[in-house]
Amino acid sequence: MSDVYASILSRIQAAALAAGRAADAVTLVAVSKLQPWDHIAPILDAGQRVFGENRVQEAMGRWSERRAQVELRLIGPLQSNKARDAVAFFDVIESLDREKLARVLADEVQAQGRAPRLFVQVNTGEEPQKAGVIPTQADAFIATVRKTYGFEIEGLMCIPPAEEPPGPHFALLARIAARNGIARLSMGMSDDFETAVRFGATSVRVGSALFG
Repeated sequence: MSDVYASILSRIQAAALAAGRAADAVTLVAVSKLQPWDHIAPILDAGQRVFGENRVQEAMGRWSERRAQVELRLIGPLQSNKARDAVAFFDVIESLDREKLARVLADEVQAQGRAPRLFVQVNTGEEPQKAGVIPTQADAFIATVRKTYGFEIEGLMCIPPAEEPPGPHFALLARIAARNGIARLSMGMSDDFETAVRFGATSVRVGSALFG
């Protein structure tokens, strides 16, 4: 397992260098959702410290005892009624995609005095089954959450359609980020993370390629 981990890290670094970027420009987010602990432990022992989870309750069950050791990112859709736990538990929420959720998160940040870093999820393929703001509404949404709720948006996240080449979707996300002054891009998964690095990803979310 640690050999696979080392291989993925080296592929990320090579892709960054090939794109004229620093070798350490891209963060690996190990997608630990649904994984048994005996798959996660070797990756943690090898030095990985950033993990992605899809569900709030599942993440709390898996990480509560080891919370201080890692940075946790919520990469799955967030229901408003889970916002309190998400604000309390996660370092980063990558799936902000609607104003109702922004309002609830703002209330929780104020109540708890704790503010996770926030990414806006963009549904670049405008797929009805996927979460995310559609691209034509992204600028207005980012402006609203900044002005109305006082949020600093650290990054944008996308999940391109499985049956389409990912490059144009990554390029679209990068353009939206650039014109909104947003520095970080969470894009690229097991099958396409090297492409994502080429298009400017600052973090890639890798699960199956890492854990099998």
